[in-house]
Amino acid sequence: MGYDLHITRKTNWFDAPPSIALDDWLEYVANDSEIQHDGFAETPTADGGVLRVEQAGICVWTGYSRGENRENAAWLWWSGGNIVVKNPDQEICRKMWLIAQSLDAKVQGEEGEYYGRDGEIIVTPTNVILASERSVSPDPKRPWWKFW
Repeated sequence: MGYDLHITRKTNWFDAPPSIALDDWLEYVANDSEIQHDGFAETPTADGGVLRVEQAGICVWTGYSRGENRENAAWLWWSGGNIVVKNPDQEICRKMWLIAQSLDAKVQGEEGEYYGRDGEIIVTPTNVILASERSVSPDPKRPWWKFW
């Protein structure tokens, strides 16, 4: 299990299009010297084996400071019209923001929050919605328990 961060053009990463096409992603990768298109990701398992996943849009960020070995690699994969990274740190979030700018997209967490240039959360959509929905102030004459 882990936490996914998405580069997306959608209103919410799980919504219908507009999507990032696989061809758009691979074109971006071809022009970014720090990202390598492998088409697979693999990592050693605790029992001495290797876990390998193959998919056309899987890439690795070779410029990642902690990515000196494949065990700590920063894998980015195209999935469902988004670019996804599992459990990114702040450095990866910053790189994702740069990628998003090139793809006319944004960086969004799986709970709907957005990330900015510095890799930090910039907006929590549920807070924005709740604040805007509260256009009428509560009646000061009505007891708190009378909600009708």
